[in-house]
Amino acid sequence: MNLKRIRAIAKKEFKHLFRDIRMLLILLLFPVFLLGVFGYAVNFDVHHIKIVVYDEENSKVSREFISSLTKSTYFDLVGYISNDSQIKEILNEKKAQCVVVIPKDFSRKFYSKQEAKIQYLIDGVDGNSANIIQFYSMAATQALNAKLTTEVLSKAGVKSFVPIDFRPIFWFNPDLKSTRFFIPGLIAMILIITAAVSVSLSLVREKERGTIEQINVSSIKSSELLIGKTLPYVLLALVNAAMILIAGYILFDVVVKGSYLLLFLSTLIFLIASTSIGILVSVVSDSQQVAFSIATMVTMLPSFILSGFVFPIESMPVIIQVITNITPAKFFINVLRAIVLRGVGVFAIWGQLLYLILYASVLLGAAIIIYNKREVRE
Repeated sequence: MNLKRIRAIAKKEFKHLFRDIRMLLILLLFPVFLLGVFGYAVNFDVHHIKIVVYDEENSKVSREFISSLTKSTYFDLVGYISNDSQIKEILNEKKAQCVVVIPKDFSRKFYSKQEAKIQYLIDGVDGNSANIIQFYSMAATQALNAKLTTEVLSKAGVKSFVPIDFRPIFWFNPDLKSTRFFIPGLIAMILIITAAVSVSLSLVREKERGTIEQINVSSIKSSELLIGKTLPYVLLALVNAAMILIAGYILFDVVVKGSYLLLFLSTLIFLIASTSIGILVSVVSDSQQVAFSIATMVTMLPSFILSGFVFPIESMPVIIQVITNITPAKFFINVLRAIVLRGVGVFAIWGQLLYLILYASVLLGAAIIIYNKREVRE
């Protein structure tokens, strides 16, 4: 390969980029916009759960329990009901996500050392939210239970004793914000889409303008053409990655705990793998419209569904777990979460990086073979 020819092609592509200011601004600013939108929208944290209380007893203990629920940001008390016939209406019309039912004999059973029950009627349409509401409800009930038990024992002159003191410590994400878990996935999804689409459109543009024939009859090799065409977009994607990380820090307080050098090299390898998708798409496409449709389809859907970005791969059937290997985003998300959230070194992620290198090599090799066969045929 001739470096002078590669540099000339890359220089030509840079000129095209800077002439089209609107496209350049889209490539630079749109990924940050997507990060902000998806970062706030894709969030599994549940706060301000609307609850309605049916307090049949209205005693000091029941009022204390209701007060303990509403002290946190997890529950918002939106009202009371006076009979059980209103429960169905409340849940059907989504006036509340949970109805708390406190029976008439709640405090009497508690003070007589019998089992006192509290019923939570939860809207189970959204299974994930229902599970979270159940978890919060259990935690609130256990907290009140421990407090009341301590008070009763202290009045009886007995010191409370906890056989096992359960104190979980969460590493890497102490406050359990789901946004910090999703941000690396968002970065991978945004980068693979922008890199693949921009490269595929750039190469197909030469076909539509008829300049590809001039390139074919020149002394430029196919490998030189592909490298020269993709180099500007790889550099632009690296700038995108830096801007996205800065936006993630400002908007979502996501701090890189690992090595910036390792993060840079990993991102570079991933971008080469992503642009190889765009190159292969451009080789088999004859128009920018077709190239855009194919590039979007083969990057967006797999990176969203099959990469582990939202849905855990371990929970998928075995055959689907095998299919997830078709997207490089799966491996880069693991790398990003390891470097950004856990701060690991290269020995923990070398297998993922090796797969990305092999992935890029296979796709680039296939693109060059197909391109050469088409050139000979024409």
